[in-house]
Amino acid sequence: MPSQPTRTDPILQISVGRHVSAGGADYAREKIGHVLTLAPEPVLSARVRLTGHRDPAAVNPIIAQGNVNLNGRGVRVQVAAATTREAVDLLEARLKERFERIARHWEGIRGRQPAPGPHEWRHDAPPRSPLPYFPRAAEQREVLRHKSFALADETCEEAAFDMEMMDYDFHLFTESGSRVDSVLYRSDGNYRLAQLDPRPEAVAQGSVPVTISPAPAPTATVEGAIERLELTGWPFVFFRDANRNRGCVLYHRYDGHYGLITPAD
Repeated sequence: MPSQPTRTDPILQISVGRHVSAGGADYAREKIGHVLTLAPEPVLSARVRLTGHRDPAAVNPIIAQGNVNLNGRGVRVQVAAATTREAVDLLEARLKERFERIARHWEGIRGRQPAPGPHEWRHDAPPRSPLPYFPRAAEQREVLRHKSFALADETCEEAAFDMEMMDYDFHLFTESGSRVDSVLYRSDGNYRLAQLDPRPEAVAQGSVPVTISPAPAPTATVEGAIERLELTGWPFVFFRDANRNRGCVLYHRYDGHYGLITPAD
């Protein structure tokens, strides 16, 4: 019997870009609408965006992104695939797996059952490969998205959980022990912390193993950060903004342009 996602329809918004197969929105509404009924907490809103690259050489040209407001907490999943249906299926599977991990995490906090073992919420996740970005010519790239918000005051363990829940490759935050602008990211399958001014002795300890870079963040303008990003080939650059003296992140967007994250003053 087909699933009945009707009760999620008013809160599930689907947007479809160019180069996405016909019927993609209906398929996403059925599949994601069903998985939302499995959420461990009330779903306040949900958005799915399907976009595609026109480059025929792209191996996985379809990008599917889901953003769910789960009782006030954000959950984000992003996948890439060769076809629209495959992308939606991957998105559904990732959201289901994410909901299951959140349920175990919250049940442990509430005391309904023993908390999961150390970093179980990370290790039981399927392997994640970095999403490719569209190979746009360098002279065509622009900073298309600038996000500015108050940085969360968190431990590395809390930052790692948030990073996993939002499906990010990095997370910009204020490390609670050192009170320093910091970025947590993955390096060779493990977590690594970079800080504006490293203070490893003050970083709050937790159960998640984290290595700390001894190098301070380089001072740069946005233009200088773009140059560094292109020269290094890294997916993002953490830098000290020359004008604001705060930690910022410049990163490659999936469409080949740049995104910029800055702390709100």
